[in-house]
Amino acid sequence: MKLYDGGKAPNPRRVRIFLAEKGIEVPMVPVDMGALEHRSAEIAKRNPLQRLPLLELDDGTILTESIAICRYFEELHPEPALFGKGALNRALIEMWQRRLELHLYLPVGYAFRHIHPAMQGWEVPQIPEWGEANKPKVLEFLGVMDKELADREFAAGDEFSVADITGLIALDFMKPARITIPEELQNVRNWHERLKSRPSAAA
Repeated sequence: MKLYDGGKAPNPRRVRIFLAEKGIEVPMVPVDMGALEHRSAEIAKRNPLQRLPLLELDDGTILTESIAICRYFEELHPEPALFGKGALNRALIEMWQRRLELHLYLPVGYAFRHIHPAMQGWEVPQIPEWGEANKPKVLEFLGVMDKELADREFAAGDEFSVADITGLIALDFMKPARITIPEELQNVRNWHERLKSRPSAAA
């Protein structure tokens, strides 16, 4: 198998962090997204959406979407269980993974893609008003998250999970999106520091 990787882009990084937490090594095919290589014919024939990451299995099967790829590796390598163990734990992780994706990860991405000048050729049409409209949505959710993190270490409980990977990627991506974590949200700030300190964060 081989993983077509997009460097610093959020979704490819999400998979790399997951693999690092699992201790899994997969041959990588670097794709320069800055040079729009993800829109090449080589990528398009494997993923008509021209998005990364993209996992090509030895039999030619193609898997796209970062969480789907992570779930595939979770099934192959159950430990550590980043999608949880048992019905309730898995459901809680799924719930927080979804909440973080919908209410933090995506709004941060919308702010970046619709406001940052470098994205003018990527996001067509680029609608700055929509980008700005997502900034308060991010801050509102972080306020909710701060209360949730008052009595636990990680997004879905006391154990690190795939939900925390989504959270880390979103929090890191706030910088290029020009959104700052409010000073008073100390629980979110502490959570971010815990996540950044993990060796996998450098993947």
